Amino acid sequence: MLKVENLHVYYGVIHAIKGVSFSVEEGQIVTLIGSNGAGKSTILKTISQILKQTEGTVTFLGNNIDTYEPHNLVHLGISHVPEGRHVFPGLTVLENLEMGAYSRKDKKEIKEDFVNVFTRFPRLEERKNQLAGTLSGGEQQMLTVGRSLMGNPDVLLLDESLSGVDVRHTSDLIDLFTQLCARGTSVLVSTHDLGLVRTHFSRCLTLNGHIIGDGSPAIELSGDKLEAVFSRTSVQGRS
Repeated sequence: MLKVENLHVYYGVIHAIKGVSFSVEEGQIVTLIGSNGAGKSTILKTISQILKQTEGTVTFLGNNIDTYEPHNLVHLGISHVPEGRHVFPGLTVLENLEMGAYSRKDKKEIKEDFVNVFTRFPRLEERKNQLAGTLSGGEQQMLTVGRSLMGNPDVLLLDESLSGVDVRHTSDLIDLFTQLCARGTSVLVSTHDLGLVRTHFSRCLTLNGHIIGDGSPAIELSGDKLEAVFSRTSVQGRS
């Protein structure tokens, strides 16, 4: 479904991403792990064309998307939840969710997706008329994920979206990812929480400016590999 081939990305003279290639199949969850500066956020931003690669291609459903602008990718079915709590603070929770569906015309299905989001995140329904800027950090994180789901994506890019969320709602998000994959949505998520990776995910890409591993957490988070990935000397590019 999503394919990255020989990706090279620079920040000025810094060669942040060096020849990265991987694919994410329909209905698959893939995690990106690595130290700060390993390139996790850079890869997600390049897939969504917030950053432009110097070399390499990104294809989605067989189509090259390198020339697309980020907002056009939403129409194709790619949704990116960036790191941090990027809500519209002066809008209500309901208005934030409506913004997630701005590109859709299927009014009946949009109403159904509001119900689905509120079912998955009851706290958001309780606060639907509250300004998003007054929510707690974890609630804002749930709102950014819920808003992204309102776009009905085929591929969901999540940058540290499990950070700052309490245990209960982390479990809810993981259950959500599993449900999304069961219906064919692909999820590519970066995280620092290796415990979650070990417990809940089956495939992870280990990064150090380039891919140094692609496999199960049992292998990628083994002692020797873990030391190589998270040693200070492994930091090459941007996060």
